[in-house]
Amino acid sequence: MNKLSFKQSGLVWLWITLILLIIDQATKIWADNNLAPVFGGPIIEVMPHFDLNLAYNYGAAFSFLGDQGGWQRWFFTVIAAGISILLLVWMWKTPKDNKLANVGMAMVLSGALGNLYDRMAYGYVIDFIDWYVSKDGYHWPTFNIADSVILIGVGLLIIDSFKNPEQRSESKSEQVKEEQ
Repeated sequence: MNKLSFKQSGLVWLWITLILLIIDQATKIWADNNLAPVFGGPIIEVMPHFDLNLAYNYGAAFSFLGDQGGWQRWFFTVIAAGISILLLVWMWKTPKDNKLANVGMAMVLSGALGNLYDRMAYGYVIDFIDWYVSKDGYHWPTFNIADSVILIGVGLLIIDSFKNPEQRSESKSEQVKEEQ
């Protein structure tokens, strides 16, 4: 694959990463300063089935491994750092004109960096968005802007993977020819 300069590569889309990272961190700071933890403080009811409710997630998605005594903090830190590096390399090798893939990668990178910062700075991820069926019933695990951005970014990457499959096979065959 040809090496692309910064201006030719998907790295030009990093402005999206920066903007979303600032929004994520600003909302987490706001939530941490203005909402009380789920175990006793006031909750802001935004609308039926949606509250703002501070929670600290010591694990991964759905608090996976959240009760493991601390080693998981570093495990998930290494994973997020690795994914971030992988995304930067992938964006560098992707032409800037592939907007859907680059925007998706920029979004996933933003979410990964936002949660990575939380883990490194606090030892947990700050969550505050609480969706539920009923107050006493099913609650979706509390999440944050970074989690939402990751979900949307992955969705864009999936859509991109189906968008032009013939282009993907052409570029793969060109790559094979170059390697031979």
